Amino acid sequence: MKIIRLAIIEDEVLIQESLKIFFDSVPHMVCVKASISVEDFLNELPALEILPDVLLLDINLVGMTGIEGIPLLLNEIPDLDIIMLTTFEDNDSIFKALCAGACSYLSKKTSLKKIQEAVEVVQDGGSYMSPSIARKIVNHYAPKATKKSTLSPRETDVVNGIVAGKSYQQIADDLFVSLNTVRTHIKHIYKELGINNKAALIKKSYDGEL
Repeated sequence: MKIIRLAIIEDEVLIQESLKIFFDSVPHMVCVKASISVEDFLNELPALEILPDVLLLDINLVGMTGIEGIPLLLNEIPDLDIIMLTTFEDNDSIFKALCAGACSYLSKKTSLKKIQEAVEVVQDGGSYMSPSIARKIVNHYAPKATKKSTLSPRETDVVNGIVAGKSYQQIADDLFVSLNTVRTHIKHIYKELGINNKAALIKKSYDGEL
């Protein structure tokens, strides 16, 4: 099996040491560099005899953030696969990291064995996400359900008349109700839909929001 060369940028010493000890114990992996910041890693990069294949990168670091560092890291090592390993699970951090060039995103709650699995998947050309992160990405791209209104059948009749271009009096005649009744229905319709004019009502009808 090919040796996977790993680097770590993590400013919490205990976490960094735990990751380094674990990966050095995996027969087909070797940690070639562990740094506490992007700046330190880049400064020490020229002295490295062996470049990493995969980088575990935290976001909240001393100096620049991991996300800010991604373009600089990829500029120096274009073939580097970057796995975010962080406590940040908000949508903004996830998408900024992935758009910047990270190929995977893991929560720090992920077990060491799962992190190892992620490194192996990434090295084979894949991408790996913690389940909670994957769900956020799926939810982001899932079609958004359009909220339907709860108009009564009679209110729907009034809306249809307006969309058809009829006057309030014509609608009243068609429905065998008074003009004031039609106006009351319209007032309720506008309140229900959060609008205040006929143009907005017609637009919602054309957009399928009724």
